[in-house]
Amino acid sequence: MMRIVISEFMDDVAVATLVERFSVLYDKTLVDRRPELVAHLADATALIVRNRTQVDEDLLSAAPKLRVVGRLGVGLDNIDTTACLARGIVVIPATGANAQAVAEYVIGVAMVLLRTAYLSTPAVADGSWPRAALGDGREIAGKTLGLVGFGGIGRLTAKLGQSLGMRAIAFDPQLPASSPVWAAHATEAATLPELLARADVVSLHVPLTSDTRNLLDAQRIALMRPDAILVNTARGGVVDEVAVADALREGRLGGAALDVFDREPLPAGSLLAGCPRLILTPHIAGVTRESNERVSALIADRVAAALRDD
Repeated sequence: MMRIVISEFMDDVAVATLVERFSVLYDKTLVDRRPELVAHLADATALIVRNRTQVDEDLLSAAPKLRVVGRLGVGLDNIDTTACLARGIVVIPATGANAQAVAEYVIGVAMVLLRTAYLSTPAVADGSWPRAALGDGREIAGKTLGLVGFGGIGRLTAKLGQSLGMRAIAFDPQLPASSPVWAAHATEAATLPELLARADVVSLHVPLTSDTRNLLDAQRIALMRPDAILVNTARGGVVDEVAVADALREGRLGGAALDVFDREPLPAGSLLAGCPRLILTPHIAGVTRESNERVSALIADRVAAALRDD
């Protein structure tokens, strides 16, 4: 019987569908015990991971029977896709399954940071009454949403923002200005400098590559409006975290929400600690109860299909 190893958390219902047809080892903590993971891969036909399992050359070399890698998410920077291709291993991402969760996260944190009042709970609970200080919060309606990357998640984020009265502009070098996509999504194509200069909310939706690493560095952050909001749900290496911290502390950025980091978990004593107008979350923008069910079901179905066709 073909064997599937699942090294990170997956919806129990989806796991059960695989157990019915295959020999399955499901241990969501296996990612933290790499020697044990490597040993289990000796006879594995498929591996299912999230973003923490490093599917690199060493791991692949220990898995001679591996035919499929299922990714419970969309980013592939933790998977050596070139090495997989050379070995004939199919890599299957859960494209589109967590888009709604990410788009809602972007709009939700943008509203919190624009309004500022939602961060006042400790002060109000202690008896303070910072009504005057928090009375200049901003509405999201009428603001410009700048999307860096305009794939499926970027387009859905534009739609949600537009439903609240936002204008959408986007930069995507993969889409020519003549593409019908722009009109279909009522979104204006812009260069990256134009977008950074005009947007009230800048949201990143690009993979981490050599071209996008430190895409938002100190120089480009300086192009942003001093009251603009930055949201990164893409990959940590796309943003210079030190530059973000400096801009927040110096009042050159209106706020930021970072869900991903160059190093995860974020190390203790990070320069981001204590920054004003900053929301930090542990790489969960795309993870909700509903999205986990969708992502897990999709990967279970596609991995099973790939093994049947092998």
